Amino acid sequence: MMDGLSKNDSLVGKTALVTGSSSGIGRAIALGLAGAGASVHLHTRSNVSGMREVRAALGETARGSDFAVDLTDAQACSQFVADAWQPGPIDIWINNAGVDVLTGDAADWTFDEKLAALWQVDVQATIALSRATGERMKQRGAGCVINIGWDQAVTGMEGDSGQMFAAAKGAVMAFTQSLAKTLAPDVRVNCLAPGWIRTRWSGTASKYWDRRARNEALKGRWGTPDDVAAAAVYLASPGADFITGVTLPVNGGFAGSYRPSD
Repeated sequence: MMDGLSKNDSLVGKTALVTGSSSGIGRAIALGLAGAGASVHLHTRSNVSGMREVRAALGETARGSDFAVDLTDAQACSQFVADAWQPGPIDIWINNAGVDVLTGDAADWTFDEKLAALWQVDVQATIALSRATGERMKQRGAGCVINIGWDQAVTGMEGDSGQMFAAAKGAVMAFTQSLAKTLAPDVRVNCLAPGWIRTRWSGTASKYWDRRARNEALKGRWGTPDDVAAAAVYLASPGADFITGVTLPVNGGFAGSYRPSD
């Protein structure tokens, strides 16, 4: 038994896969699952060095394979699932991979280019991977799938970013509910909806966005990747066995619309 974990939290003997796990939230989730006792498969599109660093951080007890797969390729997604299951059954599959359209070269893309990229990876790949691995889990009679949404997809947020993320993540959240009904009762399917989380973008955020992130959370602070990881470990654990088809906000409590004078 892992220190500090009850029998309902322990993932000892379980195998998990986390897409987009070479950095940020995916890295934190992988470490959290390993800390709860799971073996963990890692995935990246191209950040192989980052994935290797995560593998080293996991330690020898968290055995698993490492996959470099472009999720914009539908055939590659199908092969990815087959390859991931080849060593043995996967108990927990977490679709964390998403396109960063806020930093780097992508920040200068048009709205349509950003939306198309988000749709390919955040939506279509999540759907394809969830369906393929979910079917295998259903045939086996057990499993857990966790997707990643966005808390303000429900309330809406002004601006281009709000529109594109609400469209993409809202689709993931709706899909999660339907897949949960499809795979019940053997397979649980849930979604995490992070709020303002400290990622690469937040490091360059203006004072306006920093104030807004703090003011929109009842906790009065930014969230961290570890906050999301803790929620993912819980939803993957035996303690969440009676929870399926839900979207869990990880946002410190949404305080409502931001007022510039705050």
